[in-house]
Amino acid sequence: MELFWYIVLMGMLATYIVLDGYDFGAGIVHLFFAKTEKDKKAVTNAIGPFWDANEVWLIASGGVLFFAFPTLYASSFSGFYLPLIMILWLLIFRAVGLELRGQFHNVLWHEVWDKAFGIASLLLALFFGVALGNVVRGVNLGMVENGVSAHEAHYFFLPLWNPTFSPSAEHLGIIDWFTLLLGIIGVVALTIHGANWIIFKTNSGLNQKLKQVIFRLNFVLLALVIASLLLWHIIEPDPFHNFIEMPWLWILPLITFIGLFGLFKAQQFKKDGTGFLFSSLFLFGGFLTTAASIFPNVLPSTNSINPSLTIYNVAAEEYGLSVGVNWFVVALFLLAIYMVVQYRIFKGKMDDVGYGEH
Repeated sequence: MELFWYIVLMGMLATYIVLDGYDFGAGIVHLFFAKTEKDKKAVTNAIGPFWDANEVWLIASGGVLFFAFPTLYASSFSGFYLPLIMILWLLIFRAVGLELRGQFHNVLWHEVWDKAFGIASLLLALFFGVALGNVVRGVNLGMVENGVSAHEAHYFFLPLWNPTFSPSAEHLGIIDWFTLLLGIIGVVALTIHGANWIIFKTNSGLNQKLKQVIFRLNFVLLALVIASLLLWHIIEPDPFHNFIEMPWLWILPLITFIGLFGLFKAQQFKKDGTGFLFSSLFLFGGFLTTAASIFPNVLPSTNSINPSLTIYNVAAEEYGLSVGVNWFVVALFLLAIYMVVQYRIFKGKMDDVGYGEH
């Protein structure tokens, strides 16, 4: 049952990254590339009917984490308390920026909430990438110092950064050069993803420019991905051991690179949704590849005193996990109906939605 719920959790998180990822990316496009009022409206129209529903996947993932892996939930939500609070405030400011912008027709008012929406989206993409980097790198479980564990084995707490900015330090921080690299990858990847969504859902005059932006940013993304794979060996000497032991897992990096290399043809796509498909493949495959590389660990330990947290030592009791399957099936059925209805109602181009106008 632990494996079943792990697959469910990873699948839900991957879905969240793909769906809310285009919202973050659209916000970054709004901040840097949408210069006219018409372009800004095109961006908000593209995501307006979807962004709040997409965030349900994050809430649902938190619920599954709390139910199926309570020890991991307790450990991570206390250890990552500071960045989680920052993410919460960024989510609030992003939503407020979208909803309040149209309340008054004033240039200064619009400028303030445009910046709130764009900067919050940028920082959310960065912080979620950094969060993934922390999981890959691991944390000092038990707060071991000089070979002595100061706390129970699953406890840790991280400041925002440490003085050395090193992922190999005994006293780690949330941000170091490795986690920041993954954060930058997140920003670039989600910018591409958001641009593809805007192209898919609008006929904006911004679209042709965005195709050029996608093509150029994809070179940056490829370079960053290669750099991260090379530098990963510093964090984990044998990062591909799971793929060697279970060769069928290579389908995940294959999906990732199909998505990545497919984006180089962004300027040639005849159908507007093709680019979004490729960026979705990259995000979905990339996240699951990362999860598969550390399996069965869900939070590695950087010391030799306390063991890593795995799906087996953080899971709830077997009975609870089994009973939860029944409710999960019902919830999944309801969610599927909701998503199908929503995307059918808002299918096609969104130029005339007029989101946020009052």
